[in-house]
Amino acid sequence: MDSGGIVKPRMIAHSRASAWAEPATLGALPVFAARRFGAREAVCFRGHRTTFAELAAGVDRAARGLIAHGVRPGDAVALWMLNRPEWIEIAFAVMKIGAVLVPINTRLRTADVAYILEQSEASTLVLARRSGPIDYLGMLRELVPVDGASRLPKLARLVVLDDDGADPGIVTWPGLLRAAERVDAATLAARAAAVAADDLAFLMYTSGTTGFPKGVMHGHQIIRNVTDRAFRLAITEHDVIMMYLPLFHLFGFSEGMLTSMLTGARQVLTESFDADESLALIERERATVIHGFDTHGKELVEAHARRPRDVSSIRTGILAAGMSSSTPIARRARKLFGPLVSGYGMSEFGVGVSIGALDSTEEQSCEASGYPAPGYEIRVVDPDTGRDQPVGTPGEILVRGYTVTRGYYNNPEATAAAIDTEGFIHTGDMGVLRTDGHLRFMGRYKDMLKIGGENVDPMEVEAYIMSHPAINLAAVVGYPDPRLSEVPVAFVRCEPGQRLGADEVLAHCRGRIASFKIPRAVIFVDELPMTSSGKVQKVRLREEARRRLGGAS
Repeated sequence: MDSGGIVKPRMIAHSRASAWAEPATLGALPVFAARRFGAREAVCFRGHRTTFAELAAGVDRAARGLIAHGVRPGDAVALWMLNRPEWIEIAFAVMKIGAVLVPINTRLRTADVAYILEQSEASTLVLARRSGPIDYLGMLRELVPVDGASRLPKLARLVVLDDDGADPGIVTWPGLLRAAERVDAATLAARAAAVAADDLAFLMYTSGTTGFPKGVMHGHQIIRNVTDRAFRLAITEHDVIMMYLPLFHLFGFSEGMLTSMLTGARQVLTESFDADESLALIERERATVIHGFDTHGKELVEAHARRPRDVSSIRTGILAAGMSSSTPIARRARKLFGPLVSGYGMSEFGVGVSIGALDSTEEQSCEASGYPAPGYEIRVVDPDTGRDQPVGTPGEILVRGYTVTRGYYNNPEATAAAIDTEGFIHTGDMGVLRTDGHLRFMGRYKDMLKIGGENVDPMEVEAYIMSHPAINLAAVVGYPDPRLSEVPVAFVRCEPGQRLGADEVLAHCRGRIASFKIPRAVIFVDELPMTSSGKVQKVRLREEARRRLGGAS
């Protein structure tokens, strides 16, 4: 107390009150979580349980192993495997040492993977040898043979989980962890300290209108996005997240492992989505949060109708909604699981730039796509004039905010086409801003297909089909499907004098492009309808597909 009788604040109290700070980089999250949640369970996978402290230690071992094997700051490290705890350890390890994470869709095949590895300039690939009948290492050996020239000269190292070490030139997972012993904690700490919040952290590859996957560049700012959304959904260390979404997608990446690290919520992780398995785990582990697209909601509801389980523990989650086709599914899922909310996002700016709330009405949750989140501006414009549309009038959705991608990796033309001079990204999606301020996503202006939650660019599929020497021209359009929303149908014109069967076209695709990209029907034509400028009239092809094939597939 001073002479005036005023009590001065104790400096130690101020220090304690200021001690907590949000981590600035993604690689710092595991240590942050270990300090706050330590012995609490972080991940349950196939009955094996891992604490936050154990997970953080695993991240550090993997990080030191990558350093020992020569991974430098800025190097692209690709990760090609199904969900498992090692995926989480590797992902955080890569970002902790200042390298750039490149998750690869496990449904992709040799042609897709070769393009991504080459375009991202990946120096390292971490993969599982196989999963069931899928031989991932075998596919990679087509690109990087033991003897002979590699198609990927910049790929310097392969790290293979569950490998016996018999293949030359491969770093096994146990070998990587043994190599970690050569790198001390001080070296790792120095590498982590050198990572800045605005550094490039990861690339999410997504198909676009060019016909080839594009590497969406993101920094560490997504931490704020995830923190805000978790707070809005009241997710805490007492929650259990049922995570069947693939971690290589931004939806699972952010709502699973990032949300868990920031809130202390436990993840129940599955290798992939199976409705019956997910319901059984919800019941057994008393999961409280689920997420997904309308396809997940539909399959979960139908599986529950066949064999009811106790899902009363679920209290919320995000179910992407807004399109008229998804509204009935959203209502059924909400009736079963409780107050699920809707949201809107994409790889270019993340999940939940608009998001519902726990007290949103059923109509808002099932027929809209959320309210604009803090830090984002959403406009709906006339796609021809660029002028803002009045409330209630559909147009193209534009988004500006702190997580909008800084661009497409090594693709300035695509970046300039997508992001305008004011920083708004032009999504190509149709939407409407409602009188209640909510956004409603209505569909796509682009020809992008949405197959069971996967974005598929038809031009990419067309390009691969036309690599067959007997095919002159191909056009791929969407066709309604009750389970997957839509599936691809290919119209094919053969080279003069050549004849093919549908089975031969499909055989050309199998094992080379992802299964969900392979057309479900092939229609042979002599000519394709063209505009005067030489573009295929896909509206007419969609009509022709419906005429020839009937209703929904």
